[in-house]
Amino acid sequence: MRTAGTADFLIIGGGVIGLTIALEVKRRHPEAAVTLIEKENDCGVHASGRNSGVLHAGFYYTADTLKARFTKAGNRAWTAYCEARGLRINRCGKLVVARNAAELPVMDELVRRARANGIELQQLTPEEARLIEPRVRTYERALFSPTTSSVDPAEVMAAVVADARALGITICTSTSYRGTEPGGVRTSAGRVAAGYVINAAGLYADRIARDYGFGERYRILPFKGLYLYGNGGSRPPQTHIYPVPDLRQPFLGVHFTLTAAGDVKIGPTAIPAFWRQHYGGLANFDLGECAEILARQAGLLFSNAGDFRSLAWSEVRKYSRRRIVELAAELVAGTRPAQYRKWGQAGIRAQLLDLKTRTLDMDFRCLGDDRSFHVLNAVSPGFTCAMPFAAYVVDRIEELAR
Repeated sequence: MRTAGTADFLIIGGGVIGLTIALEVKRRHPEAAVTLIEKENDCGVHASGRNSGVLHAGFYYTADTLKARFTKAGNRAWTAYCEARGLRINRCGKLVVARNAAELPVMDELVRRARANGIELQQLTPEEARLIEPRVRTYERALFSPTTSSVDPAEVMAAVVADARALGITICTSTSYRGTEPGGVRTSAGRVAAGYVINAAGLYADRIARDYGFGERYRILPFKGLYLYGNGGSRPPQTHIYPVPDLRQPFLGVHFTLTAAGDVKIGPTAIPAFWRQHYGGLANFDLGECAEILARQAGLLFSNAGDFRSLAWSEVRKYSRRRIVELAAELVAGTRPAQYRKWGQAGIRAQLLDLKTRTLDMDFRCLGDDRSFHVLNAVSPGFTCAMPFAAYVVDRIEELAR
């Protein structure tokens, strides 16, 4: 096999996680040769370029999680980054509303988590909530997060790629990982001699990790996310509006999201996908992946671990545009199907399944040694967390290399 180059550090995957890790490595080791390979013809083609663009505040997560540790810092870091580079940021904030009395204890738990994590979260009466959004519906009280905002993922990704190239990081697009071998990696462009390999391959991170002897107990399960775009009626919402979440599940429910440009969308779905890049139709169909994923889903339905049946049923119903609008109408009065007609592009969430516990992993998950490191689970809010998470990853690598 021909030689495609030599790298002190080789990063697999050109999403926001891979790129921010590459930047962190290069800043700490400016003399090192850092190469990133991406199988698509551009970076950020998958989850990073298709996500909602919301910069989360960090009040959903318990203080002992990596998500709690990184979301607050990530929100601040991306806000400063966008301001410094003149990128769009919509500081619209977020309302969290209760639909019934049963959700009030969960709202109390969110307040406790916000305090434990040092996150600003305001408790409002329904009247105070309606000063922010006149049409909002909430039971007895609401929460407001002033630091939640939105950016344009495509703009941010383009800026990060430009930063990486300016620092001297080699980015090889249209170059896919083909396997490992002593002292290097086989790629579609030839062999890359690599001193250290960092796997940030998203939907395929578990497969690559197993090539290096890591993560046998884990598998990626893909979930498809779709938003409905619309005009929001005569007076569209001016802030994000979310329901109280089911804290047992990794998804936040149908909500109103404002984009960096101020457009309104509702969603997302979290529909079980049938292969890893199941964006629509039969594109990227893989029979082996489909058979494996269907078997995993069937096993979860049978065992019902983590109440998977309820999750799957509630999400499958969201294939209906009318159903998504009905759920959104529980949050904002006057929401009607005629206002939301256009589906946005699909995104795929690479959700890690723990085969031992038969549950969906809710936090970041990484494994590695002195020759490779593997980011197995970087689910939402992975985009928000990317910068401090990258610093954490490089800290771990430096510890393992000692």
